[in-house]
Amino acid sequence: MAFNGFPREFFEFFTELKENNKREWFEDNKQRYEDSIVTPCLDFITAMGPELKKVSQHFEAIPKKVGGSMFRIYRDTRFSKDKTPYKTNAGLHFRHALGRDAHAPGFYLHLEPDQVFFGGGLWMPPSNALNKIREAIDKNQKEWKSAQSAKAFKARYGALGEGNPLTRPPKGYADDHPFIDDLKKRNFFAVTEAKAAAAGKPDFVKEVARAYKDTSPVAAFLCKAVGAPF
Repeated sequence: MAFNGFPREFFEFFTELKENNKREWFEDNKQRYEDSIVTPCLDFITAMGPELKKVSQHFEAIPKKVGGSMFRIYRDTRFSKDKTPYKTNAGLHFRHALGRDAHAPGFYLHLEPDQVFFGGGLWMPPSNALNKIREAIDKNQKEWKSAQSAKAFKARYGALGEGNPLTRPPKGYADDHPFIDDLKKRNFFAVTEAKAAAAGKPDFVKEVARAYKDTSPVAAFLCKAVGAPF
């Protein structure tokens, strides 16, 4: 099926789920979940496939509810004080083809009634990948500056997010390093927002794809840093 936008029922379902986050309610509304959430998400992923290839040949859009580009709705409550069983948002992720074997950049879309955002980069990479990124920034400072100051990237995102920074410089880097704020980051992800109404339109998939493309200079730098093609 073609992507026709995320329907009003999509966001209504999550509004009601937030107020009734119980297994009994979810089971009673399972068909609504399939029709109003799963179907448009898989349609979006399918439509994103060819758009994503215009950004890079190395990222995948897999229209599967389990094991594909759609995050599961079930929360992992093992280590959380919040024991509500379901997420009250939909999340779609488009991984690098090496994503299961190496921690590489990817793209994300978050959808809930009062918050829609999307972007790309590397979220909380493990220490080995994080060290490679820091080394790349240190050794290729002009290239890193150029990536972040690219016209399309700055116009869309302004800058990378705060990145959950360290309070002190990472080991081996001076406090007066010209990119010390970036070296302190623990994730490298650019995010932009949209209204839920925009997500309801058929051309939303192209808008998200354009936003992904605008990350290209930074995403390419991060890919190169961790040894992944872009």
